[in-house]
Amino acid sequence: MNILFGTIVVVHVLAAIGIIGLVLIQHGKGADMGAAFGGGASGSLFGATGSANFLSRTTAVLAAVFFLTSLGLTYFGTQRPKASAGVMDATPPATVTAPAVPEKSEENKDSKASEVPK
Repeated sequence: MNILFGTIVVVHVLAAIGIIGLVLIQHGKGADMGAAFGGGASGSLFGATGSANFLSRTTAVLAAVFFLTSLGLTYFGTQRPKASAGVMDATPPATVTAPAVPEKSEENKDSKASEVPK
C-alpha cells in the first residue's frame, strides 16, 4: 500500500511540474496575431498553429492526470489504519470462570447444623 501511495505522489508532483512548464511555454492570445503577420513561428516544428494545439492538448492531459492523482491522494488520506495492540492483538482474550459456590442462606445453615451429629 505504501508503494502505491509513493507512486501516486511522484506522478502527482511530475504532473504539477509539467503543467507549470507547459503553461509558461504557451503563447498568449495576443501572440497569435503576431504569428499571422510573419512572426517566425510558422517555421517551427509544429507550424504556426500546430504548437498551440499540441501544447494545449498536452496541458489538458496533464491536468486530467493531476486531477486523478489528487482524488487518489484524497482517498488514501481518508483511510485510517486500524490501531493494533501488537502481538497481543492476535490472541483471543482469556476468559476466567470461577467455580460455582452454593449460596448460604439461613435455611441452609440451620439444616446443615441439624445434620451434623453431636
